[in-house]
Order: sequence, then structure tokens, then C-alpha cells
Amino acid sequence: MIPAVKLSPASVAFSGTNLRSKSALVPSVSSLKPAKSAACSLRPLYLAPLNGPHTSELKPRRQQLEFQCAASAADDKDSKAEVVPAPSEAAAKLKISIYFATWWALNVIFNIYNKKVLNAFPYPWLTSTLSLACGSAMMLFSWATRLVEAPNTDADFWKALFPVAVAHTIGHVAATVSMSKVAVSFTHIIKSAEPAFSVLVSRFILGESFPMPVYLSLLPIIGGCGLAAATELNFNMIGFMGAMISNLAFVFRNIFSKRGMKGKSVSGMNYYACLSIMSLVILTPFAIAMEGPQMWAAGWQTALKEVGPNVLWWIAAQSVFYHLYNQVSYMSLDQISPLTFSIGNTMKRISVIVSSIIIFRTPVRPVNALGAAIAIFGTFLYSQAKQ
Repeated sequence: MIPAVKLSPASVAFSGTNLRSKSALVPSVSSLKPAKSAACSLRPLYLAPLNGPHTSELKPRRQQLEFQCAASAADDKDSKAEVVPAPSEAAAKLKISIYFATWWALNVIFNIYNKKVLNAFPYPWLTSTLSLACGSAMMLFSWATRLVEAPNTDADFWKALFPVAVAHTIGHVAATVSMSKVAVSFTHIIKSAEPAFSVLVSRFILGESFPMPVYLSLLPIIGGCGLAAATELNFNMIGFMGAMISNLAFVFRNIFSKRGMKGKSVSGMNYYACLSIMSLVILTPFAIAMEGPQMWAAGWQTALKEVGPNVLWWIAAQSVFYHLYNQVSYMSLDQISPLTFSIGNTMKRISVIVSSIIIFRTPVRPVNALGAAIAIFGTFLYSQAKQ
């Protein structure tokens, strides 16, 4: 773009025009001849009126008009604005699909190996501890080698994270205890009732209110879970209560996380890593007190005799996949809306229930399957009504 050139009597010479009359405001454009010092351009010019210094000399009008000559930016082919293409909708959908597929696959693999470990080595407190220890070690290594940027945390962050970690620890152990006593499918059917616990806690403890469709969506959830529990062939009260306690604990985890972690700028991956580390610190002494090294040693010898060295691979696999599937779920929260996440969580339970029934050949009555379908459909209705 050429800088603006202000035409004035000092810088522009005019020929063929007598400027003796003060009433002449503007010389004829056709009679203008630029002096040697005047800049010229072959580009199209536009004229813009400016305030002039000789307004006092004008009688017919209060303001004298001068003209500014500048090249038209529209005709400057060399100046092009940099255009940053927006990500296409197809690319965003593909990214979300990859997140969901990875999340579901990792969760299915974890549940399969976790159940295999608990069948051969029925010590849920130690199994839960090993899952957290493996994830913590993986993230500490990633931070030390700079594969992942370490989070910038302070004392307030860890203080706010503590109640979240307590609730996460309780929910994690309770779910593992449940799966050590009942089928994986039954545990996840009962865990699909988590929205009902969320509404009840928010309503009667926190004093929050919800629209009527939210309350109505709880009816198929509670009814479906009750029907599935009543018709479960291998019903166990410890397994049932473990799943129920897990639901309640994870509801409080979400509440503490929303309230205490608001405004904390930590990515989903690093947030879950910090949560795993603190949960490991909380859980380890309780695991030792509840089971202890003597029970673990005896159970390990039994597992080696019955299964062989494969049990070691199962323990390693369930520990690694537990961390990975949780990490992906927290990472996905950075990319998708809560509604999309809730729907994805519902579909995840369906994939886990169906795959575990097929792999472990769990006997299922038709009425039991109907109860599971009603409960899962209720969670879908809840996710729609909550928005």
C-alpha cells in the first residue's frame, strides 16, 4: 500500500488554471500536473475529504475541502490477508469417534483382565492398589522424561484434590470388590444407576432442583436395576452393595471435583495422574490393613498353581489398561460436551456388558436382560433430560 499523499499548493503545481478566485474550492482534476517531488501511482485512486487549514478564507462554505490520494487496497493484488482454515465438522466428528472407540476398547479390555485376575487372585484391595500404582508410575516416568509436560500445581491444588481423591479411592475399591463377587455384567448394570444417586444427592443434600423430565427418567433406571438384581442367577449381597457404594462415591467425586477444582488450569491427562497419585497414597495403608502381605503371599502361590505365570501378565494388563481408559476418558472431557460424554458413558456400559457376557459365557435370563436394557435406556433418557 502506497502512503497517502496530501495534495496542497506547496507540493503540487497546477497549470492552465488561475487560482486567483478564493471562492474556487477545488481545482479541476483534469488540470492537475504533479511536480517532480510528488509521488504517483498507477493504481486506482480514491478521494477522501479532509479538514483543511484555510477554512477561515471560505465564505460560501464553512469548511474547505482538500483531497487525499491513496492506492485502492482492493486492487492491490500483492497484499493478501492470511486465511486460517477452520477445522471442518467432519474432522471434529472423526476425532470424537476416535476418542470414544479408544475409550470403549480400553474399558472392555480392562474389565476382562480385571475379572480374570479376581477369579484367580481374589484380593480386590491389592488389585485396586496395583492399578493406581501402575498409572502413577507411568505418569511420573512421562513427566521425568518430558514426554508429557508436568502440571504446574501448588498447595491449594492438592488441598482441593484431596476430597476428590478420597471419593475416587472409595469408588474404585468398591467397584473392584463388587466384581470379585459377582459377574462383570451385573456390576455394570447396577452402576448404570449412578444418575439416580446424583439426582438424589444433589436434591436432598445440596438442595438443587431439577425439571420434572429428570425425575421421570429415574423411574426406568431404578426399575431396570431392581429387575436385573431380582433375577440375577449369581446374586451376592457384597457384590451388590459394592456397586451401590461405588455409585455413591463417584457422585461425590464429581461434586467435589466441580466445586474444588474450578479455575484450576490442569489438563485432563495430568489431572487424572495427580488424582491417581493421591489415591494411591490414601489406599495403600488400608489395603495392607484389610488384606496384608501374608494373605497376598498365600493367594499368589495358589494362583500360580492354578493358572501359572499368566496371572502375572493379567495383573500387569489390568493395571495398565485401567489407567489408560481413565486417562482417555478425562482427556475426552477436554474435547466434548458433558452431554456427549454422558451418552458415550452409557454406550460404554453396553459394550462392557455385552462383551463380558460373551467372553465369560455368563448365563442371562430374558427377564434379566430386559431389566438391564430398561436401566441403560433410562440413563440415556436422563442424559437427554438433564440438558
